[in-house]
Amino acid sequence: MNLSLNGKNALICGSTLGIGLAVAEELALLGATCILLARNEQSLETALDKLDNSIGQEHYFEVADFANIEDVRSKITAITARQNIHILINNTGGPAAGPIINAEEELFIKAFSMHVLCNHILTKAVVPGMKEDDYGRIINIISTSVKIPLPNLGVSNTIRGAVASWAKTMANELGQFNITVNNILPGMTATGRLDSLIDSTASNRGVERQQVANEMTGSIPAKRFGTAAEIAAVAAFLATPAASYVNGVSIQVDGGRTGSI
Repeated sequence: MNLSLNGKNALICGSTLGIGLAVAEELALLGATCILLARNEQSLETALDKLDNSIGQEHYFEVADFANIEDVRSKITAITARQNIHILINNTGGPAAGPIINAEEELFIKAFSMHVLCNHILTKAVVPGMKEDDYGRIINIISTSVKIPLPNLGVSNTIRGAVASWAKTMANELGQFNITVNNILPGMTATGRLDSLIDSTASNRGVERQQVANEMTGSIPAKRFGTAAEIAAVAAFLATPAASYVNGVSIQVDGGRTGSI
């Protein structure tokens, strides 16, 4: 099985912590040169120091705010002018929790821009280089909500579903060029995002956060939360030559929680 990413360049979004950072760490271990993209320069510098460079990779970062489409466009233009990107990890923090009926219209617009439009801008920029090098892996970190909507995540459910449909359409168009487009659907993963959801749920219900956490783990066949590294392992596989015939799929990495086949 060919799992080597030697000579491959990977752009990882939202890569200063959580799943994004874990993916960058895994890709670097497999030999990829990693370009980190996020909005906090200090956190990017810290993250960069955690990446393996044992085969001489020259990792670097660019600062971009996904709330600003033109900033993202400018940064990806500069990156692709420097080198071809072979692996794109689309990973952006999800919208705030809350019932969909209470969501203001502006929240949908902001989330659509940050997730669908920024994914699209990045993909359009990297695809020419992927075609040129006959190798491309586009991996979107989204949510199990594209299979079954999750309670109290109205805006997120809506936007994640849009990303999944966008990705499937893109996979159909790009497959002929040895470019795959796949989605990873993390379940309840021990990250800051999950902590905030637990806090929000506990506050709304007027109960202790530990009660909410226990109820969540109780709903998972594995009876525990996942780790960022476990999500990253699946992303790393999809990025390799070994996954060349996996295209247009949404893979749950959730300990078995999602109630669909």
